[in-house]
Amino acid sequence: MKSPSTDTRFAGSIPELYDSQLVPMIFATYAADLARRVAARAPSRVLETAAGTGAVTRAMALALPAHAEIVATDLNQPMLDRAAAAGTARPVTWQLADAANLPFDDASFDVVVCQFGAMFFPDKPRAFAEARRVLRPGGMLLFNVWDLIEENEFADTVTAALAGLFPSDPPRFMARTPHGYFDRQVIARDLADAGFSAPPSFETVAARSRAESARVVALAYCQGTPLRNEIEARAGASLEAATTAAGSALAQRFGSEALDGKIQAHVIAVARDHASR
Repeated sequence: MKSPSTDTRFAGSIPELYDSQLVPMIFATYAADLARRVAARAPSRVLETAAGTGAVTRAMALALPAHAEIVATDLNQPMLDRAAAAGTARPVTWQLADAANLPFDDASFDVVVCQFGAMFFPDKPRAFAEARRVLRPGGMLLFNVWDLIEENEFADTVTAALAGLFPSDPPRFMARTPHGYFDRQVIARDLADAGFSAPPSFETVAARSRAESARVVALAYCQGTPLRNEIEARAGASLEAATTAAGSALAQRFGSEALDGKIQAHVIAVARDHASR
């Protein structure tokens, strides 16, 4: 099923809430994990696609030696603006770019890395093919994707609460897009269609998501992601009412303070073959 255009619209107050609330809640642990994996490759030049507000970029700036060049790209300028404003431990290059149409030369990077961005690519084989094109022979595409929503307890709880609030037309952004690209066979097929001849490796990584209150979690998901766009497009309940309903459901399941829930993702690595084309 084709995703609505609102699934990729990160604008208005979304970047600030995303960065201040969601990054520490669910992204920071996986950002450190990806940065460690990138550093193990000892790259001289790294491209990050779908960099968002820079969680992985900041982690790589700490994990990689100063001589390793980092180029971080995203399709949404407001997200890059937030990332650049937050800053990094050392200089990186921020650049607006579409992962499916990269403005870089062939075979110009040792690693292409992407944290929780592949799910948003409208044409995933094309985006993977672009990653392969800009990789040097033997280079590595390294990315992660969320597992199915039932393995990610906060997102699942929020989605269920909103389905109760909008029963005739439930907002399904979280299940459809962030948690909609978890099937290993589908991912492997898309990589093969993109021209990767080597089989990808998959590692499932479970972690814990923690927040100070149910309100913080509800605010992060309902107002700090494109789920907000879906809520605001529906009649019957306001954005604030939806956030309150999500907060109540979270409090009922996890308590109102010091929330702790499971999160789970797949980490995928695939090498570019040594063929010249």
